[in-house]
Amino acid sequence: MTNPGQEHRVTLPQGEVRYYESGAGQPVVFVHGVLVNALLWRKVVPDVAAAGFRCIAPDLPLGSHEIPMRADADLTPTGLADLLADFLEALDLRDVILVGNDTGGALSQIMLSRRPERVARVVLLPSDSFEYFFPPIFKPLPKIAKLPGSTALLARFLQVKALHRLPMLFGWVTKRPVPPEIADAYFTPVLRSAGVRRDLRKFLRAVDPKYTLEAAEKLRTFDRPVLLLWASEDKLFPIRFAQRLAALLSDVRLVEVADAYTFIPEDKPQAVVRHIVEFAGVMAD
Repeated sequence: MTNPGQEHRVTLPQGEVRYYESGAGQPVVFVHGVLVNALLWRKVVPDVAAAGFRCIAPDLPLGSHEIPMRADADLTPTGLADLLADFLEALDLRDVILVGNDTGGALSQIMLSRRPERVARVVLLPSDSFEYFFPPIFKPLPKIAKLPGSTALLARFLQVKALHRLPMLFGWVTKRPVPPEIADAYFTPVLRSAGVRRDLRKFLRAVDPKYTLEAAEKLRTFDRPVLLLWASEDKLFPIRFAQRLAALLSDVRLVEVADAYTFIPEDKPQAVVRHIVEFAGVMAD
């Protein structure tokens, strides 16, 4: 298992966040979704860094993080969007290329609607948006998370490897099986740590489409370049959502990626590398 760079930690108002960094140059910040972590980008970061960029991939408190947040941390979608903005500020990152996937794309949209100052360009891979926060198959999760003991039960469910290819786990986010050691790295923290379960529960209980719908309205005035890098076969976030985002953004390009589902960094990492590098205006060797 290869980490996406050298491990670091930074203390934010919400708690300590682990992140990985490699390369030098314009910063590219990679934002993962719920129940995965920075390892989602392990196949992408090395080549983007080699192309001349400073790649930074944080482990956000979305259920696969090793370090629990402060007990009073705001982990609502807007709270996590502010945590992401605080992360950019704490590292004094400027002219950032922000890359978001899945729930991380939703948090990126929300952050851009609130505190976009440090971002120069945006790459959105298949992500929650508009009324799809969460998509229908995951829609019950916020209600389930309100039931006592439900997060601990979810943690045990995630350990059953025979279930990993079900649509509600990896079956609809990757076309190919996730390596067992990567799945373990995603699903072990929530089983092992009560603090991680608390963080995940706080986030899940707060998920509501009102956040992404409000962000979408505000993004109508967002004038920096956006690349929508979408899987043409995506089952969770159909291509029509990319088309809707493209219709409201003022400086946007939509590119479809074949033979991939939501986690394009897992299914087609070289396509992600190529399009990020080209979008940034630097051609790969």
